[in-house]
Amino acid sequence: MSATIVGSSWALGMEFLDPILFGQFLGKPGWMWLAFLTIVITLLVLDLGVLHREQREIPVSESLVLSAAYLSLGLLFGAWVWWYLGAASGMEYLTGFAIEKALAMDNVFVIAMIFTFFAVPRKYQHRVLFWGILGVIVLRAIMIGLGATLVSQFSWVLYIFAIFLIATGVKMILFARQGKEFDVANNPVLRFMRRRFNVTQQHHGERFFVKQPHPTSGKLVWFMTPLFMALVLIEIVDVIFAVDSVPAIFAITTDPFIVYTSNIFAILGLRALYFALAAMVHRFHYLKYALAVVLIFIGSKIFLADLMGLDKFPPALALTVTFGILAAGVVYSLIKTRREAVAQAEPVHGRDA
Repeated sequence: MSATIVGSSWALGMEFLDPILFGQFLGKPGWMWLAFLTIVITLLVLDLGVLHREQREIPVSESLVLSAAYLSLGLLFGAWVWWYLGAASGMEYLTGFAIEKALAMDNVFVIAMIFTFFAVPRKYQHRVLFWGILGVIVLRAIMIGLGATLVSQFSWVLYIFAIFLIATGVKMILFARQGKEFDVANNPVLRFMRRRFNVTQQHHGERFFVKQPHPTSGKLVWFMTPLFMALVLIEIVDVIFAVDSVPAIFAITTDPFIVYTSNIFAILGLRALYFALAAMVHRFHYLKYALAVVLIFIGSKIFLADLMGLDKFPPALALTVTFGILAAGVVYSLIKTRREAVAQAEPVHGRDA
């Protein structure tokens, strides 16, 4: 009797789970999406609940170890994609992962400026970045979902993405040559928050909001702290960067699973990457030019495929060119900035002599 009940319950459970696990969602079985989300949630819980339960300053050594761990996980997932979905999908994932990782490095420059502007203590920066990553996961899901819908309904949207990427790459080169940077003080969102809401000038520990007397009425009201304003600006910055990275990955592949997983795995290590690079962002100054060239290449390859009479630009060639450009940008940045540092130091030594 009990065996019959257990068997019936198992059958009902499988009947309920079958469409969830094996039904198609955005072109892939549900179990693949659930497995990916389980990995992401586990990493976030481990990060905040175990490794960084207490607010503290993260040393560069720990940051480097965490960065290497997140990079390894992203590459291991790419290896699984290569094995399970095929070499073409694996190369598309790795190309998207590399581009998003490089754009995340550019993102580090802006985050460092925001933290400096608000004078956020290093021991609270991880908290801001953690909640920022949660926002990124949701925002990217929305933007990628919209992008996938547009591409599936209107294939010509890919050509608009391509033109946009080429224009963005050219603009990045011009801005880099002119020395233009993200202007935190004059950001319209920051001005709006200061004009419309109660904000404090001082930090209140790790709190995003604090209740204190209003300067006019004396009533206890909620105030935004600089920590929360920094979080809002970081989310705004991610939206700005997503406008570049999401079209870039769609120009590589239209598979929503590859697009989203490569984006999120690259972004998950952003917190650790920030603490490793924040003190040496100046060493990667010329990487912006390499990123600009990559965006121009990714945008151009759609038109190149048409000229070559191909349905799709060869994934292996796209991966090779992308890695080559980014590697050249990193190496050139390190060599160039080292020479500049030596050149600036020489007159000082000469005077001391």
